[in-house]
Amino acid sequence: MSASPPRKIVHVAAAVITRPDGSYLLGQRAPGTFYPGYWEFPGGKVEAGETPRDALVRELAEELGITVETAWPWIVREHVYEHAHVSLHFFEVPAWHGELTDKVHSALAWQHPDAVDVTPVLPANGPILKGLRLPRRMGITQAGAVGVERQLKRVDAALAAGLRLVQIREPELDAEMLACFAREVVARCHAIGALAVLNGDAELAHTLGADGVHLPARRLMSLAARPDLDWVGTSCHTRAELERAAALGLDYAVLGAVQATPTHPERKPLGWSGFTTLAAGLPLPVFALGGVQRDDLETARAAGAHGIAAIRAAWDT
Repeated sequence: MSASPPRKIVHVAAAVITRPDGSYLLGQRAPGTFYPGYWEFPGGKVEAGETPRDALVRELAEELGITVETAWPWIVREHVYEHAHVSLHFFEVPAWHGELTDKVHSALAWQHPDAVDVTPVLPANGPILKGLRLPRRMGITQAGAVGVERQLKRVDAALAAGLRLVQIREPELDAEMLACFAREVVARCHAIGALAVLNGDAELAHTLGADGVHLPARRLMSLAARPDLDWVGTSCHTRAELERAAALGLDYAVLGAVQATPTHPERKPLGWSGFTTLAAGLPLPVFALGGVQRDDLETARAAGAHGIAAIRAAWDT
């Protein structure tokens, strides 16, 4: 018996329409459609001759009566439904104008990433909802360089100023000191609902109650399966590493260096255009790292980044 021909991929543009408080819009599919009653991100099929962004702008005007002002590329995920194999091109839409007038859904609902109260959500959107829980700024510790007590004070100040994701990366600390320092950072993060991930050691991360582990690129490429932790991310420098992170189902990647850095002056920086090229079309959020400053967040997101990661700049509060 001959194999069935591969199903044609249908490209769909999907919008994460956001408000300043971080909430985003979901629509409930109407009766008479596939998956009636399920909740989805607004958008629709990319027609012949359109780019995904063109389709997004058209669909939001047709479905919701709004005009898109800003659309940042975010992630691209494929999903096989019973009726179609879809490639979902997600854009974040933080700026738009017009009065929301729904024309295709049964209902609309604004949802907060940490408190989604509508159900069921389309199967393809589970990883999307998790990705939206991921903070936009990552601070990377350097206690080995500045001292443990000084770094803890910087962590306290940054958390008070709104930082909600800390990567504990301390190659210069011995095992005992690392465990003590990491335990303190995890406790501080959890006290205010921030995430803490430990670089390199999944077992220690689990022991300390950290939220996850961050894998160096060298560990990523030799990994056979995703570690069993809630959040698993990695550092990447090449497209092959990014694709490996995607294949393993990791939650995020950090890509750099975008700009020149004093710690690695020999590395040629990617620049924002290089970052966009390497990160395009991936199914997981990607942070921009290397020479980025606090006010680079919008530039990074316009280039396709989920957010920014920094060592020195993260603690400049």
